[in-house]
Amino acid sequence: MSERTTVPRPRRRQTHETDAAATALDDNATLHAMGYPRKLTRRFRAFDNFAISFTIINIISGIFSAFGFGMGAGGPSVLVFGWIGVSLMVLFVGAAMGEIASAYPTSGALYFAAGKLAKRHKGAWSWYTGWLNFVGQIGGTAATGYAAAAFLQAFIALHWPGYVATAHRTVLITTLILLLQALANTYTVRLVATLNRISVWWLGVGMTVIVVCLVTVPTDHQSPSFVTHFVNGTGFTSGLYAAMLGLLVTSWTFTGFDGSFHMSEETVKATVNTPRGIMWAIGSSAVAGLLLMLALVYAIRDYPATASASAPPVRILIDALGAGTAKLLLLIVIGAMLFCGLANMTSNTRQIFAFARDGAMPGSRHWHSVSARTRTPVKAVWLAAGCSFVLIIPAWWSPTAFTAIVSVNVVGLYVAYGVPIFLRLRLGDAFEPGPWHLGRWGRPIAWTAVVWIGLSSVLFMLPHQAPITLTTFNYAPIALGVVLLVAAAWWFATARRRFQGPVSYGSPDEVAAMDLV
Repeated sequence: MSERTTVPRPRRRQTHETDAAATALDDNATLHAMGYPRKLTRRFRAFDNFAISFTIINIISGIFSAFGFGMGAGGPSVLVFGWIGVSLMVLFVGAAMGEIASAYPTSGALYFAAGKLAKRHKGAWSWYTGWLNFVGQIGGTAATGYAAAAFLQAFIALHWPGYVATAHRTVLITTLILLLQALANTYTVRLVATLNRISVWWLGVGMTVIVVCLVTVPTDHQSPSFVTHFVNGTGFTSGLYAAMLGLLVTSWTFTGFDGSFHMSEETVKATVNTPRGIMWAIGSSAVAGLLLMLALVYAIRDYPATASASAPPVRILIDALGAGTAKLLLLIVIGAMLFCGLANMTSNTRQIFAFARDGAMPGSRHWHSVSARTRTPVKAVWLAAGCSFVLIIPAWWSPTAFTAIVSVNVVGLYVAYGVPIFLRLRLGDAFEPGPWHLGRWGRPIAWTAVVWIGLSSVLFMLPHQAPITLTTFNYAPIALGVVLLVAAAWWFATARRRFQGPVSYGSPDEVAAMDLV
């Protein structure tokens, strides 16, 4: 990836190259040029920006949550080689997003970029992108909390065999997790920033410990050829269809790297550090995740018994390492999921703040207000927590609720990722990148990203298991359809007359005078 000191369109007012370079890396000037005053404190450095996306991607959380699905949708061959292929595709998506983030480093991120890159109907493009991003992030916060609650109960059941995990208990524990994460984002903002840094080491060291244990402790492993073993337990006769479904394991893991984009107004040298954070988070997760995936696959003992277990990765740990060691490693997994949920809620809050700042949400004045004590959008925190809670309520009675939540998370986010990338392609040579850009590779990388986003989004909405019944039905198309229907009805009813896309609060000098000290 190349870097240059050329700056995007709003900042090309300087007459000298040295002035242009200074402006590109002057965070306040960049924000003022986009028409916004500074309200948030820039406490995130390059590592912190990387940490937020690395924590949300969270290979431990993603792989342990979805591994069981992959065992029946392609088996080891798709789990391993699918991980490699999808990771490469996600790198294309991240690179295309990073180029846009360098041009428009604002908390609005995807919806802001969509509004700026659209040739026509800027308000509509921005509106739908923002709501897809909002729903996708809410789904991610809810799904991660639900997964943490499920694995926490698995740990409790290992320690106290008489404990019985139930759907009601899972929902209650998830509610408690969401409450604690909201309180942390409200009252201990500096601690949250510190925890995001710690989470990187927790994930790195935790992954290493799990891999080393699975490689060195068991007396025997599967043969090297086991990685080519294919399994179709989906109920569909087509092996190709099953293999395509298996790619969703990796797609579900690689969500949320737009977190770096949303935190750009709190990141120093955001035009460079934000895209770097996205790319480093995806690249390091791809390598570390492959090692973890291989370790789990080769440690499988009894494949049918493991695949049919309520939590297949837990069964792998118990069979390979014994119940005692498995319990200790489960604590690492649960901790990773809690870190992931906390970072997800932080990113979710910034998107709400920016969307409300542009008047695109009910009660916008309320949700984009910033706490004088913490300089963070505290009220938006509780909206994120409340909406996540609403999303998990159906799990009280529906066994397929978690799958639907995950699908809403992934489809909502990836479509929101794809819209500004597609609009950047439509803009052609008129697109003016920031200091971090892809040069002549920008268009082919962006086209690859758009094609992959389209394919993976369709896969998430197709049936995942046969026969199709009330308990196996994939509710993602209905959930996504409801969201788009409500957004469309609202748009045509009132929003199209008052929302024209990202708003400017004045000239750079005028918005500079509005900065919070």
